[in-house]
Amino acid sequence: MTSPDKIARTEVISAEPVEAMAALLDIDVPHAIGDTVPPIWHWLHLLPRDAESDLGEDGHPVVGIPAPPGGGRRRMFGGGRVTAFGSLRIGEPATKVTSIAKSVDKVGRTGALTLVTVLQEITQGGELIIREEQDIVYREGGSTPLPTPAPSSAQVNGPTLSLAVDEKLLFRFSALTYNTHRIHYDLDWCRREGYDGLVIHGPLLAFMMADHMRRQDISLQGKTFGYRLVSPMTRPQTFTVVPHVDGLERGAEAHSAAGVVCATSTVTGS
Repeated sequence: MTSPDKIARTEVISAEPVEAMAALLDIDVPHAIGDTVPPIWHWLHLLPRDAESDLGEDGHPVVGIPAPPGGGRRRMFGGGRVTAFGSLRIGEPATKVTSIAKSVDKVGRTGALTLVTVLQEITQGGELIIREEQDIVYREGGSTPLPTPAPSSAQVNGPTLSLAVDEKLLFRFSALTYNTHRIHYDLDWCRREGYDGLVIHGPLLAFMMADHMRRQDISLQGKTFGYRLVSPMTRPQTFTVVPHVDGLERGAEAHSAAGVVCATSTVTGS
């Protein structure tokens, strides 16, 4: 099934990634054979294993799907949409097929942009379990910092969830997701890309927004969890996930310690 336009990876869904992520978060999550992988925790499984020689200077692969449109581009994770038709079961094989849904070239405030949407479909037992789109942004290189929005003034209603992030946690999350982007562990590289400190993973913000719903017994089965990364969160700090203005069932936001909205999410579907 693997071709220049599609990459397929099959592996047995193991317990160890779930156990490791639960340890990182200091929580207990069932991870025995036959248990199911919690929503969004599929990001710990079926990961690409790129050769060291295929990594670019910034740590990202220069081949595969997606591959950068040209040298010197800065890669940013813009957001995505995850539709869960079921749950992955630990101890059984699953297959992920990755392809490009679309790629658009634009010119923005910072120069040339390439917007790539990556499609991932995960099947297990002959059934489609997860359909996901990830939006990747490639923009011109340089050290021009991105603008930081003002802190949110909206009143928070409902349960919140906080996570204290330090260098150790960033390292462990990078390891668990096989993320080699240098902005998460190399301060000199961060400055080269225009950041004032280590960058907290955008997927970690999205992960915590979805997991806050799980911990509040809000099911994502049969629904689409959409998320957008709106402002980089940098430097070790404690961030907080707060409910959408219409309630956690509709979505959430990830606020920095300074109160800046760095990521938003929505839940749609039945």
